[in-house]
Amino acid sequence: MEVKRYIQENESRFIEELFSLIRIPSVSAMPEHKKDIIACANRWKELLLEAGADMAEVMPTEGNPIVFAQKHVDNNAPTILIYAHYDVMPAEPLELWKSTPFEPEIRDGKIYARGADDDKGQSMIQAKAFEYLVNNNLLKNNIKFIFEGEEEIGSPSLSTFISTHKELLNSDIILVSDTSMLGAELPSLTTGLRGLAYWEIEVTGPNRDLHSGHFGGAVANPINTLCSIISKIVDKDGKITIPHFYDDVEAVPQEERDMIANIPFNEEKYMEAIGVKALKGEKGFSTLERNSCRPSFDVCGIWGGYTGEGSKTVLPSKAYAKVSCRLVPNQKHEEISKLFVDYIKSITPDYVDIKVTPMHGGEGYVCPISLPAYKAAEKGFEKAFGKKPLAVRRGGSIPIISDFERVLGIKTILMGFGLESNAIHSPNENFSLDLFRKGIEAVVEFHLNYRR
Repeated sequence: MEVKRYIQENESRFIEELFSLIRIPSVSAMPEHKKDIIACANRWKELLLEAGADMAEVMPTEGNPIVFAQKHVDNNAPTILIYAHYDVMPAEPLELWKSTPFEPEIRDGKIYARGADDDKGQSMIQAKAFEYLVNNNLLKNNIKFIFEGEEEIGSPSLSTFISTHKELLNSDIILVSDTSMLGAELPSLTTGLRGLAYWEIEVTGPNRDLHSGHFGGAVANPINTLCSIISKIVDKDGKITIPHFYDDVEAVPQEERDMIANIPFNEEKYMEAIGVKALKGEKGFSTLERNSCRPSFDVCGIWGGYTGEGSKTVLPSKAYAKVSCRLVPNQKHEEISKLFVDYIKSITPDYVDIKVTPMHGGEGYVCPISLPAYKAAEKGFEKAFGKKPLAVRRGGSIPIISDFERVLGIKTILMGFGLESNAIHSPNENFSLDLFRKGIEAVVEFHLNYRR
């Protein structure tokens, strides 16, 4: 049966199966959702078996379980390892959602829910492409699935799991749908990802909260001091000031910079879409270079003192911030983490104490466009979208991708179908039904064309 017809005839079932996953609030960052994590893993096990896997198993790790499944076709055929994650970000702030985050709704041709795109919707694309191939006797390659439940907290257990299960995961190529395209009419394949380093900072001043009238002006305010420290991390030209931070930063070849410059990009529409009046970043680089192949520093959260209703004249004892750097290929997150901790301590004045706690991180990744699997992915996009996809680097991080290459020695194809407007990690996350359909078609074509 032709794939478009198969999708059309089975779409209501596909959607209901996806909704059954979305309704499980598998939030890995919140311990109270541990039962939901396990329920979601078990639901994926059921769905992969129903889709045609020979076996599926929920396997324990030091943290949340792994769902592993496989379909063996031929000892001489290549093996594709499909990676995805079933955990999601917290839905808060709930008041900004136009519908209940874990009760999916379809509006204007889009699914609205937490996980609609990242990564339950995109994972379902992979599962349904696999189902179509199995049911129509078109599957020529061996397939393995590894779905994890900790991606949104940095995959702390997965690296150990893959190190101890190398033989089980042995494959020729890894296929991932957890990235985005430039636009619905601008299909693109991600060829690079940035790495990540993340810390929590705690600044302590007096041994208790103080009356700001009695002590203000005489005792250092930890919040003021923390803000002063953070302000020194990036200079007026947008350059990160940490000594030796740029020592291993990859110099992007001029040929690739020219290719980036030719990507259709409207800066005015970009600003309008996110509601800002101007852009700001590292001097000497374009917006698309800044958010894809240059490192960056951001404060992800900051708090301290009194934040309740009304006023309270308090000089707080402590102040906190969560901060992160996006890294580029060749930067090692553990080395950057140490440089950051040492630098922050060196610029901290002696009238406060500071504690910097590294949280998680990962390396960047680059995929050669000459790989046979990349060429197969190109053909998949051409079939589904009617045009050859652009090769682009993206600014996000999937730390486990570099671990796959380091531990298993396998390259990854990043075949994602999300859009920036899908609001992943934000209220009103959504995923286009049209791209869901085209994604299935593209992945089917990938499988039909991939050979070693």
